[in-house]
Amino acid sequence: MPIILCITFLLGVILLAGSNPVNSEKQALSTSLASNINLIKNTFSKDATLKIRTLKTSSEPVIKYGLAFSDGMVNNKLINEDIIRPLYEYHPTKKDSDLLDIIAEQVILSDTVEKTGDMQQIIQAIIYGDCILLIDGFAEVLILNTKGWATRSISEPENEKVLKGPREGFTESLIMNLSLIRRRLRTPDLKMEYRTFGTVSQTQACVCYIEGIVNPEVLTELNKRLNQINIDGTLDVNYISEMIKDAPNFPIETVGSTERADIVAAKLLEGRVALFLDGTPAVLMVPHLFIEYFQSDEDYYTNYFFGSINRVLRLIAFIMSTCVPAFYITLVTFHQEIIPTALYMSISAARQGVPFPSVVEATLMLIVFEMLRETGSRMPGSMGTALSIVGALVIGQAAVQAKIVSAPMIIVVGITGISGLMIPRVKGLIIPLRFALLYISSVLGLYGFLFGLLAVLIHLVGIKSFGIPIISNFEPNTPQNNKDIFIRASWRHMITRPTLLSNNHIRNSSNGNDGSNNGNQSS
Repeated sequence: MPIILCITFLLGVILLAGSNPVNSEKQALSTSLASNINLIKNTFSKDATLKIRTLKTSSEPVIKYGLAFSDGMVNNKLINEDIIRPLYEYHPTKKDSDLLDIIAEQVILSDTVEKTGDMQQIIQAIIYGDCILLIDGFAEVLILNTKGWATRSISEPENEKVLKGPREGFTESLIMNLSLIRRRLRTPDLKMEYRTFGTVSQTQACVCYIEGIVNPEVLTELNKRLNQINIDGTLDVNYISEMIKDAPNFPIETVGSTERADIVAAKLLEGRVALFLDGTPAVLMVPHLFIEYFQSDEDYYTNYFFGSINRVLRLIAFIMSTCVPAFYITLVTFHQEIIPTALYMSISAARQGVPFPSVVEATLMLIVFEMLRETGSRMPGSMGTALSIVGALVIGQAAVQAKIVSAPMIIVVGITGISGLMIPRVKGLIIPLRFALLYISSVLGLYGFLFGLLAVLIHLVGIKSFGIPIISNFEPNTPQNNKDIFIRASWRHMITRPTLLSNNHIRNSSNGNDGSNNGNQSS
C-alpha cells in the first residue's frame, strides 16, 4: 500500500510539473500571426475597445502585419501616418530574420519603438495607449508610442488662485505635469523615477527630486514606505498619502499637496521630494511642515512687507478660528468677572429667553455654519455663494428672533467661520480641535482651555514628517533659520536653503549668495 501511494504521488508531481509549460506556452507569443492575434483577443475578451488591423504587402515576398490597440487611447492620425503608410510603402526584397529590426530602425516613424516578447508588457502597453505591431513569422512585437487620449487643458487651479504670479496648474496627464516642472527646472540634476501603484489599476507615478539638494534620508524613507503599499487601485494621491503619512490617527497632514507647478518647482529647490500620480492634478510633497499651512505662493510674488502682513493675519485667523468659541464659553460660563460689566450685561440681556446652555448654542451654530460652507462649496459657483450668504443671514436672524440662540453667539460663530475661511487648507485640523477645546472648556473652564492647548502643542512637537519634526523650524537658532517663518524676509537676505530639508544648504556654492528663487515654501 505505501508503494502504491508513493507511485501515485510521484505521478501527480510529474503531471503537475508537465502542465506548467503548457500554461506558460498559452501566454507566450508564437511565430504565427494568427495565433498571436487570437492570443491578444482572448486576453481582451469582451472588450469592445480592442481594435485589430491586419495588412500585407502587395509585392513579393508577401509580409503580413497586424496592429493591436485600444480605441480611444490612441492618436489615430499617428497610426495612419507613421505606421500604416510607411508599412505599405516599404517593399522588402526578402524576409530575413532581422526584418523586425529593420522595420523598427528604418521604416516606422514613431518617436518611441520597443521590441519585446513579454506578453504582460504587451498587455500593459495596449492598455496605456500604445500600438502593438505584429509580424507573421516573428515571436516578438514592436511597441509603438501612439498615446493620444483626451486631456484637460492647462488652467489655473480653482482652489489655489492668486492675484499675481504664474497661472499654470497641473492636469490629469502625468507627462504634461512633468513637462511643466522640466520647463521650470532646466537642470540635469532633476531626477524623475517612475513607479506603478495598484495591482489592478496599474497606475503610473513618478518620484521627482533634485540630486545634490534633496535630503537623502527623506528620499530613502519615502521609497521605503512606497514599497510597502499594497492596494488594488490608486485613483488619487490621497490613497497614497494616507498610507505613507506620519501620525495617521491625528487630523494633521504630514504630506503636503498642491496643484500648482510653481509651488512644486520651488519646493524641489528647497530639497523636498514630489510624487506625481497619473490621472490626478494633485502632487504630493514631503516633508511637510506645520508652518506651510500659513504660507501662500502669493507671499513671494508681492512685496515682502505685504506678504509678511498677510502671513501674520493667517496665523491670527488660525488662532481665532480654533479658540474663540471655547474662550467665549469659558468667560460666560465660569469667569464672568473677566468680562467688562457693560459687556456682560449686554450678553446677559441677549441671552434672556434662550433655553439652551451656551455650549449647546455654540455646537448647533457651528454645525449649521459648517453645513452651509460645505453646501456652498458643492454647489455651482454663483449659486453656492448666494446660498451661503442668504442661508447664513436668514437662519441667523430667524434663530435670534425665535430665541433659539443669542445674538452674541451668532457674532462668535461668524468670526470663527470667517477666520477659518482664510486658511482652508488647515480646516481638517481646525474643526476637530475647535470642538475638542469647546467641550473641555465647558467642563473645566479656563484651566481646561489652557490644558487642551498645551496637550495639542505637546503632541505636535512629537510629530515628524519623514524624520523631520513638523514644528522644528520654530526654534530661534539663527536669522537664516527664521528668515521665512512668521514673516518673509527680502530675497536678498534669504541666502541659504532650509537646513533640515536640503542636503546642500548654500543656494550658490560659488559665492553662497545669489538672487535665485529658493522656494515658495521656505521654512
